[in-house]
Amino acid sequence: MVTGGRPPAGLPVGAPDILLTVGAGEDAKSVGNAAVVVPDVGEALARLAGQVREHPLAAVTLTGLLRFIPILSPLDGLVAESLAYSTLLAGPEFAVWLARRGPMRHRDSAEPVRVRRDGGRLHLTLNRPEVRNAYDTATRDALVAALRAARVAGDVTEIVLDAAGPAFGSGGDLSQFGTAPDPATAHGVRVGASAAAEIVRFPGRVTAHVHGACVGAGIELPAFADHVVASPDAVFQLPEVGMGLVPGAGGTVSVTRRVGPARTGWLALSGERLDASTAARWGLVDELVVGRTAGETAG
Repeated sequence: MVTGGRPPAGLPVGAPDILLTVGAGEDAKSVGNAAVVVPDVGEALARLAGQVREHPLAAVTLTGLLRFIPILSPLDGLVAESLAYSTLLAGPEFAVWLARRGPMRHRDSAEPVRVRRDGGRLHLTLNRPEVRNAYDTATRDALVAALRAARVAGDVTEIVLDAAGPAFGSGGDLSQFGTAPDPATAHGVRVGASAAAEIVRFPGRVTAHVHGACVGAGIELPAFADHVVASPDAVFQLPEVGMGLVPGAGGTVSVTRRVGPARTGWLALSGERLDASTAARWGLVDELVVGRTAGETAG
């Protein structure tokens, strides 16, 4: 990471170059997608360095991924991300986070994904509003099943992905974190049932409508869509490094393809929230629909 000079102490060697600058968002356009506008450069650097000191294994793993993800195909990138994520599940940083989290009870949902067909149009709605659409294994399996069935049918010309309730997705369901029996099994499950991979297999046909909190998987998955429409209340965040992990629902691939490795690195290392207007300026979303309220897309 650079700020116009030498990398500050405490940041991983080989990290994507990030230019931190102060000013209005439009002022950074001239320096391309490595620029991140912050209120105070010194404070931002201190926050990054602190995160790296607390989670060095996750930070180094993330930056290593971001160095070569851009040269891989999306499907190969998903395998690389899964290997990294699954390895970190057995690491000491995740163990510390898991101990701090404490026991949690999982809440089952009767219909985690609503599936509707209208001719060649497949409409998929995340449907766990009671937990802000936390992404659990049932949600993943329902998405994978619906997308695989559509691929077998062969007549789907359009796929719409949205969510019910006040948020598109609050991230992975924390109650299921740490439940994999071992890293090898975790990797096998992750690559064997990947909603991200299924979306990739429908090029040119997927539109995602996002609103409210789009955290972790809540932005990693829709970022694979060909067109992402966001309501003005949408807020985006990649918090996984703070858990001793890296994004695990495809974010190092999907977000990097949209905003570049430097800005992806900033989002993941800092854990900062990104507002909808900045996300549109960066290209994380393609369109803002002004006047739409949270949840309207899920009708």
